[in-house]
Amino acid sequence: MRRVSIFGATGSIGQNTIDLIAREPDAYDVVALTGASNIEQLAGDAIRLRADVAVTADEARLDDLRAALSGSDVEAAAGQAALTEAGCRPSDWVMSAIVGAAGLAPGLCALEQGATLALANKESLVCAGQLILSTAKAHDARLLPVDSEHSAVFQALVGEDMSAVERIIITASGGAFRDWPLDKLAKATLAEASSHPNWDMGQRITIDSASMFNKALELIETREYFGVRGDQIEVLVHPESMIHAMVGFNDGALMAHVGPPDMRHAIGYALNWPDRQPLPVERLDLAQIGSLTFRAPDEVRWPALRLAREVMERGGLSGAVFNAAKETALDGFIAGNIGFPAMAEVVDEVLNCTDPGHIDAPMTLDNVLTADQMARQAARDVIEQRAG
Repeated sequence: MRRVSIFGATGSIGQNTIDLIAREPDAYDVVALTGASNIEQLAGDAIRLRADVAVTADEARLDDLRAALSGSDVEAAAGQAALTEAGCRPSDWVMSAIVGAAGLAPGLCALEQGATLALANKESLVCAGQLILSTAKAHDARLLPVDSEHSAVFQALVGEDMSAVERIIITASGGAFRDWPLDKLAKATLAEASSHPNWDMGQRITIDSASMFNKALELIETREYFGVRGDQIEVLVHPESMIHAMVGFNDGALMAHVGPPDMRHAIGYALNWPDRQPLPVERLDLAQIGSLTFRAPDEVRWPALRLAREVMERGGLSGAVFNAAKETALDGFIAGNIGFPAMAEVVDEVLNCTDPGHIDAPMTLDNVLTADQMARQAARDVIEQRAG
């Protein structure tokens, strides 16, 4: 039996991972499940999968978790330290799907145990790509991409020589506002930004899709994971979300990964790698689909893409600053303190006011977390000034 852990078990990625694992319960020994405030879901899944431990990130909900696990053999724990400890428990395969910088420390611990880390947490590579990759190498651990775009690139590169790669194209649905008039964006509501035309996801990632901040993170993630230059990475708006990524080679060939918009494909590929196994996903009928459309992204509509390219140019800890400012700006939009376009403006301002000395500090976990906290405070100050 393979020992597996799922960080972020109550989110959409975690639930899809559990769906696949629950289909073959005798093949897996579940070590740890972690979640946030959905205690009922976390406890129910932990009991059903006979996990060793269930961890909530919310320390105030520990008693609720204990009560929900009462009568079972599942241990209950809470808080960031407990999340990190769960990452240090020996596992063969770990799903990293905690949203935000909170997923960094547990992921590093899993790599230090030599586990295969299936990475759905974009922020880990954005904030600390060099640290993640060097830790994996030092402990003979493997890092597998789970974002649909990066999984697609990874699959398109099987058997290929990276020196022959000219460009990598990642696709974007365009989110809720891809066809809106630009002058209407300033009045976009939270409900409108929280409705995705193609996917059923959590609120934060859906809003990130509408602002294209998710794609901005993926630009940086692509550079870190595949070791290509920023100018080799392109974004293409593809509303149908059938082609997840393409790789262009020096002989003019373009290798595309085509599949249904179902995250269980990327998750299942990482779960079964290096083999392919049957997965319960739709088989595409291209004749019925008929046509696929593409267009270049408008960086006036989606300034997050420009900001990501600036971050790739600056390097260092600018990714940690970018991500922290983005998360705080998103909090501000959800709380109603700033409008939709102001999220990118806040991030831009924080990047421009950050001391270059902090950006150029060595990439250690402490320095990444320090840059994260400083950027969050700077973003809160910018939002407060705008609200005042």
